[in-house]
Formats: sequence, structure tokens, C-alpha cells
Amino acid sequence: MGKAKFGIFGDGKELAQIAMAKVFRTGDFRSGYYRDQTFMFAIGELTIQQFFAQLYAHTDLVADPSTAGRLMTGHFGTRTLDEHGHFRRLTDIKNSSADISPTAGQMPRLLGLAYASKLYRNNPGLHHYTDFSVNGNEIAFGTIGNASTSEGMFFEAINAAGVLQVPMLTSIWDDGYGISVPQEYHTTKGSISKMLAGLQRTETENGFEIMTVNGWDYPALMEAYQRAEQICREQHIPVLLHVEELTQPQGHSTSGSHERYKSKERLAWEADHDCIKKMREWLVQEVMILPEELDDIEKEAKQAARLAKEKAWKAFTEDVKRDQLQVTTILEQAEGQSRHGEEVALLRNELTTTINATRLDTMRAAKKALRLFREESHAARTALIAWLTAAEDDNHGRYSSHLYSQSDESAIKQEIIPAQYSEHSSIVDGREVLQACFDAALSRDPRVLAFGEDVGKIGDVNQGFAGLQAKHGELRVTDTGIRECTIIGQGIGAALRGLRPIAEIQYLDYFIYALPTLSDDLACLQYRTKGGQKAPLIIRTRGHRLEGVWHAGSQIGMLLHSLRGIYIITPRNMTQAAGFYNTMLKSDDPAVIIECLNGYRLKERIPDNIGEFTIPLGVPEVLREGTDVTIVTYGSMCRVVMEAAEALEQAGISCEVIDAQTLLPFDVSHRIADSVKKTSRVIFADEDVPGGASSFMMQQVLEVQNAYRYLDAKPVTITAREHRPAYASDGDYFTKPNPEIVFETVYEMMHEADADKFPSLYR
Repeated sequence: MGKAKFGIFGDGKELAQIAMAKVFRTGDFRSGYYRDQTFMFAIGELTIQQFFAQLYAHTDLVADPSTAGRLMTGHFGTRTLDEHGHFRRLTDIKNSSADISPTAGQMPRLLGLAYASKLYRNNPGLHHYTDFSVNGNEIAFGTIGNASTSEGMFFEAINAAGVLQVPMLTSIWDDGYGISVPQEYHTTKGSISKMLAGLQRTETENGFEIMTVNGWDYPALMEAYQRAEQICREQHIPVLLHVEELTQPQGHSTSGSHERYKSKERLAWEADHDCIKKMREWLVQEVMILPEELDDIEKEAKQAARLAKEKAWKAFTEDVKRDQLQVTTILEQAEGQSRHGEEVALLRNELTTTINATRLDTMRAAKKALRLFREESHAARTALIAWLTAAEDDNHGRYSSHLYSQSDESAIKQEIIPAQYSEHSSIVDGREVLQACFDAALSRDPRVLAFGEDVGKIGDVNQGFAGLQAKHGELRVTDTGIRECTIIGQGIGAALRGLRPIAEIQYLDYFIYALPTLSDDLACLQYRTKGGQKAPLIIRTRGHRLEGVWHAGSQIGMLLHSLRGIYIITPRNMTQAAGFYNTMLKSDDPAVIIECLNGYRLKERIPDNIGEFTIPLGVPEVLREGTDVTIVTYGSMCRVVMEAAEALEQAGISCEVIDAQTLLPFDVSHRIADSVKKTSRVIFADEDVPGGASSFMMQQVLEVQNAYRYLDAKPVTITAREHRPAYASDGDYFTKPNPEIVFETVYEMMHEADADKFPSLYR
């Protein structure tokens, strides 16, 4: 009837999902994909009415607790947080991490969910956190389609699970196709289990337990899942269960038909091997249930589904019609109050006669009416404006809330604890400031852990964790392989299960390898569950000034544009970084903290309260007060700009230098606009490409903060060149902004204002 926009279903996978559900216990986690509705029904975490509510995009949380109508059908997730945004007792419920559409995108997170069980089992300091784990006995169940096993994320996660030896039970639903593309285009040897046979564990080598089973054979499925669960749960051995000979009787989705690409022979085979048909045969032949009894069960099931569909549609339409009724009532009143009565009547009639009207129909009718009323003053206009204001508020809650945490643990609600210094405060290398901060965090909270390339034994390439593995143990500070995507997934899964991971990506340049997982999964987690799940992961990295195309990146614009939902923190030195780590470890938001790559050996005075002091997010710091020009920057550019400001002072130009400190959030109190009001000139300086982060800062200050009103000169950006940085000191100098460029830019701005006082430098 066209009531649903789009449908994608798990038909043909029912028996395998029921068998999996039989061994899924409270405390376990699922990380699956959009064909698992039978599994969710079977574990009692999805009703048929909720399934249809999601199909209709019902924005009510009771109707669709998985996504509140924010995702298309087939995206499942349980609510692991209570109404205050705090973790529920996860060991008492059956948990499903929130699904995403990108195929294989669930695999990095799956690794982390399983990794958490290893930590909870093997770290005695975590054994009393029984809300999150019972001695690490929980399995992470993953599901993926056969075609998606071609994705790099799948291979990376499988390899990492084999290395880590974690309880990860991965089911591959193999129906022989990936949309219309048959198996021979996807997989070497035409079988993922044959292809991965080298992962099979032996008596002398760790690895996977690999099993194959036909998806239409219920007794074999039960036997396979029971064996897989026992191995996974008791021994913490990862298991790969290849479920073959599945069908997909409705094709990929409602947007296409499988008859277009399957042969008559294949279609006939699928009709004969449909798992529901095979289950019926088994029940009749082996369980001795009469066919008439099964007919009655099927009739009852169809009737129950039909009734659930009707209830879901009724609930959805009644929710929408409340607004529609309010607006039509106001429009009816307006017909007698407005000189545009006839046009209003047409609007009202159009709204009331629209078949399956949605909220946008009501909103459009209200706004069209207000255009007619723009030169009028009457009660209906006042009422309609009041409705519109309330509706926009409500719709923000329905469609735009919970990008970040709204709990009392939110990063922007953390107590500010100033850094304390005394005559005994040591002056040390910047790396030692971080080392002391991390040591304090690890000592304070057994849930804190850190991992990444070279983080463990040598304490990271810049020594921020030097000696901390020896002190706190390999489970707390550990190395990983070169696998940025699953380093992030390892962190997401661990954070979903109550741990406080710090996942390191060695250089900012390598974020590109992890960007899909960060953007598709972590950044939108709170949003796509409307506050139902959280993963307070801290991603540590380093960037800005150094040397070379792949070791001196400042691709901040890339992060700003793709990671809304994750705070972006850009400290200018290691003391500021330490304060931000302390803040984020107290919060329940995720964050990227980008340390200055050339700052680890610069001297800093270490605070006496290195493990306690915090720095607020979204609060710029004025590094130098001035009256002529405001310069806004962050990170390593702070030192460059400050050097230029000193030289400009000698030339009679007073610069106010402001360190933004965090880019998401950005200057929540509009401190920069206050500075521009004083100086009437503004420059935004950073190391990103033209149009990158400097343009973002300009938009925030001029448009959001309305600082354009105070300008007496064109706003200017200072950026790097359009290419990546060339090698060596000269390459850095001629690629990225330097003190001379900053000096010349500011001076030229003042020359335009007063050429006599500031004559041209080079003409």
C-alpha cells in the first residue's frame, strides 16, 4: 500500500537465527546487520509491532526503541542506557549493539565487544564490575552476509580476533549472492570457510574454530551452535560459523527483484530448500506433528503479524494526526479572520484530504499559511506561530537530538579543576607530563586501558606511556598490530561494555584508515539510538608540524566534516592535553585528542595535581591580549602565531592571540566575538588546506557569533598550501604557515587601514 518507504528483510535465515538465539544468554552482545529480525524476535528484544513501527519510521521510543524512527528498517539495538543516560545492569539483559548499514561495518565493534570479555576475565581489578560482566563469560555474537566478507574490515577483525583469542562467534549468512552478484565474484574458492581454512586452530597453534552447516538443517544448526557456544564461552576461542545453502526469497530489498538475476534452476532450488519449508518437513517427519496443526500455527502467526502491522500503523498515524488536527483547527479559525480566507480553506482541504499525511505535510501547510498572514494580526496567526514554535522544538527532539551525551556525565558538564603549581613543580619534557597523567589515570580507575601500535612495550613512539606497561600490566597498556580500523573497533566495543579505553592512532595522517568506523559507527551512536547507547572512547593521536607527506598532517577539516558526534580537541601543549584527558575520562562522550607532534621534548612545568585538573571544552584561551587584530588558531600554530605577534609588537601592531583549544565544541561563550568587537579585525590561522578548519572557524565566528557586525576589514584565513607537506625543514617552511607569513598577513591588513603608519613591506 506504499505505507513504508523501504524494506529489507532476513527471509531465508530464520532457522539459523533461531538456533543462534537458543545459545545467546543474558549479558551477551550482538553486533550484526540488517537481516537479523528473527534473532531479535527470538531473544525477546523485538516485537512484531516494533518491527513494523521501524518500517514506518515512527519516532516514538516506545514504538521503536532501537532507533526512534531514525534508521531504515532492519537496524536493531537494545537500550543499554536508562532514561538518565546511565548504564543499565548489562549482565541482566540480552544486548544488541546498534546496527549500521555499511556492510562489514559491524565487525570492528564486534572485536571490541569480545575483547572486553577477555579483559573482564583476566584482569582481577575488574571482577567487581558485575553490572558489566560476570568474569568475562559473555560472548560477542557477530553476523555478516557472505558477500560482505570481501570487505577489508572483515579480514582485519578476523585476524585481530585470532591474535587476541577473544570470545567472538561470527556467523556468516551465505545465500550465494551479494545483491545480484554471485559468489564467484566475491570469494576465492567460492567459500569463505575454505578460504580461511588456515585460521583453523591446531593442538599447537592458536586460531579459530571453523565450522560449516547448512542453513535449512535445524538439528545440525542446533548442534553447531551449541558446540560453538561452549568453545567460545568456556575457552575464549573465536569461532567462525559458516552457514551455507541459505536462500533470500525476496531478493536484496523491496527496491528490486531476485528473479532478475537468478536462473530458473536457482529459483527452483531455493523454493525447495527454503528453511521454513524444510523445517515444516522435519516437524512432520521427525517430530511427528500433524500437517493440520502446522497449518493452524501458520494461520495464527499470519493473523498475529497482520494485527501487529495494523496496530503499528494506527499508532504511527495517530501520533502524526495530533499535529495535523491542531493545524487544521487553527486554519479553520483563520478562514474567518484572514482576508485570504479562500486560500486558507484550500490549504486546510489539501491537508485534510492528503492520503497518509506526514509531519512535513502539516509543517508545510502551517508555513504556507503564515506567508499569507505576514501582513495581518489576528488570533489564528498568533496560535499558528505558537504551534510552529512548539512543533520545531518537538521535531528537533524527534530528528536532531542526542548528537552528544545529554546525561549528567556529559563532557561539557564536567567540573573545572584548575591546574595547581608550587615552587616544587618540576620543569620536564612534555612527554613526561603526559606520562604522569596516564599513570595517574591507570592508577585511579581499573577500567582505564590504553592500546595501539607501539603503545605497550616501548610506551608509544613519543614515550607518553613509557614504563607504564611494566607498572600496570600488559592488559592495561598493550600493543596492537598495524590495523587502525579495528583499533577503533576494539575501543568502541570495550567502551560499550563499561570500560574506559584510550585507543591510539599513531599519526593523524592514518585516521583515513579508521574514518569509516569513526564516522559510521562511533560518531552517530548516541544519535542513531536517541540516547540508548554510548561508547565514551578517547582516540589519542598526534599531528601538525613535523616532516613529510604522511607524518605531518593537519587534516582537521576532514574530521570536522565527518565526525560530528565526537569532540575534536586540539591542545597546544602536553599540559593542556593532560587536562583534556582528565576531563574526558570523567565524561561519557567520545573524543579525539590531537597532540602536537613537535611538542614532546619541549619543556613544560608539570602541575602538582596532574591526575585531577581538568580543562573545559569549548572555552578558548587568550594567550596574548591586543587591540589591533584578533588572531584565532590552535595546536602547534599557537607557537608560530605567538612568535609573529612578538615581532608585530615591535612594528607597532598589537595582536590578540586566541587559542580555540577545542574545535568541537567551538567557543560556546562567544569569547572570540568579544575580541573582534574590540579589534575590528580577525584572522583565522591553521595548518589545514584552504577552506578547511580555518573556514570552519570563520563560519562559527562571523555567522554563528555574528561577529561580522564588528569588522572594519575583510576577514582573512592563513592556511597551508593545497598539497601535503613537503619533506625536511624547508619543505615544512614553504608548505605550512610560518611566522613570516603571519607577520606579512597581519601587516598588510594594517597597511590597508593606515598606509602612512604602516608603509608597504615589499613595494
